[in-house]
Amino acid sequence: MGLPILILFPILLISILKESWYPYFFKIARVWAKVILIGMGFNYQIDREQTPEKNKSYMFIANHTSMADIMLMLVSVKNPFVFVGKKELAKIPLFGFFYKRTCILVDRSSAKSRQAVFLRAQKRLKTGVSICIFPEGGVPEEHIELDEFKDGAFRLAINHQIPIVPLTFADNKKRFSYTFFSGSPGKMRAKIHKFLSTKDLTIEDTRNLNHKARDIIKKQLEAFNK
Repeated sequence: MGLPILILFPILLISILKESWYPYFFKIARVWAKVILIGMGFNYQIDREQTPEKNKSYMFIANHTSMADIMLMLVSVKNPFVFVGKKELAKIPLFGFFYKRTCILVDRSSAKSRQAVFLRAQKRLKTGVSICIFPEGGVPEEHIELDEFKDGAFRLAINHQIPIVPLTFADNKKRFSYTFFSGSPGKMRAKIHKFLSTKDLTIEDTRNLNHKARDIIKKQLEAFNK
């Protein structure tokens, strides 16, 4: 993780000086993610049922099982997006320096912090970028294949009338889990599903949209496992 950041450090540093330059930072981040995945021996394969349009905002969501989810999301999606992620990752040397300056950080134990996420996300959406949230609210226990989804991503998408783009990551837990001394090089599959429209939906539709998105990812995980 650190080596490509060190090599790209001057360019990365310049690209975060202005918020309007974020799309340039995002392009560099995608290169960084590809270098890491390939360097770790992961042969990523991305299947797309639908492709996001340029210059359009979306809400990207996926199941969360691994640190590699960040990298795989970056290589799967070309539209510039901002991660909403836990503040603890900002402590990682080098990576954390750019993470806290480009992502929307949340302290999941603080209701005030969770509320502030909505305000910051709204500001970023107005600049034309998309948002990425792992709706499980963190990495679930090792034995849980897919945890329940929190409503935040879906409320935000409905409020801004932007499509939900569900992604399923099949192999990240097996390849690079949070269990030390586990994992191995090999295939890393991702699937971008058909988008879920939020047009004409209201906040009352949040739970239904939540369950619909989770069912899509759950069924795909079952299909991958077969």
